[in-house]
Amino acid sequence: MIPIRNRKKTLQVTVDEMRSFAFSYVEKYAPSRQQLKTYLLKKYMKLSATDSRKKDVNKLIDIVLSDLEKNKFINDQFYSESKAKSMVQRGYSLNKIRNYLMGKGINQEFIKDTVNKIREDNSDQDFFSAIKICKKKRIGPARAEDNRTLFYKKDISLLARNGFDFETSKKVMDIEKDEFLKIINLL
Repeated sequence: MIPIRNRKKTLQVTVDEMRSFAFSYVEKYAPSRQQLKTYLLKKYMKLSATDSRKKDVNKLIDIVLSDLEKNKFINDQFYSESKAKSMVQRGYSLNKIRNYLMGKGINQEFIKDTVNKIREDNSDQDFFSAIKICKKKRIGPARAEDNRTLFYKKDISLLARNGFDFETSKKVMDIEKDEFLKIINLL
């Protein structure tokens, strides 16, 4: 015989279940608040019966999230700063970092603070990030001198797709090869 699963759960059991899902997800991925909320909503809607209402589930998820924030398991400001730091090291532009954080549901104030900290550390961060992209993709000044003019438009468009403005892209593309190698050695 197949047991019937349609028993009603108490509120405490539901909250404890959500908390355990949240702990396992935080332990594995270190998400932002919005990512965790989306995960819990999907997870609970998949598991629960159709009679539960979305508003009630949202309230329960908000209770669990506020508890996790109070105990410092999730912190959007820390998430924003740590992700931005790793993205700067990989050579991402400030625009790309800003758009990534907005996509993850981070508060605008945290994003603004993070971008301002990056600018304070290095006033021309986009220039150095574009240099890193050129080195990694072997474009612009990293190309052989005879191929640079042939691939100029392609290289500029690749930098634009990575979030760099035209002035920064043009400034990087106009660098001589020996100057580029000096900058790479400093990074």
